[in-house]
Amino acid sequence: MKTCQWCESVNISEATNTVYWELPDGTKAIEIRETPCIECHECYITYQTDETVNVIEEQLFLINTKLLEKTIQFVELLQQPRLLKRNYFDFSK
Repeated sequence: MKTCQWCESVNISEATNTVYWELPDGTKAIEIRETPCIECHECYITYQTDETVNVIEEQLFLINTKLLEKTIQFVELLQQPRLLKRNYFDFSK
């Protein structure tokens, strides 16, 4: 059973929210709308799972971020064409 990463409550649900992400090259931050998140109904925190964070980080690393607008939906971000098939610098896989 999944629990809140912060208070360990089981009273959580999946939702979406808006996040702001600095691009890997540090040139700007973008708004990513409708990003999957977890909402805790006990401590009222909303957060992205480690998996979602990794998906965003990897995608931003592998696409041409200069083509991104200031605001994008999560699904649109994942649909951006990649310059590389995978992150060859990630040795954890």
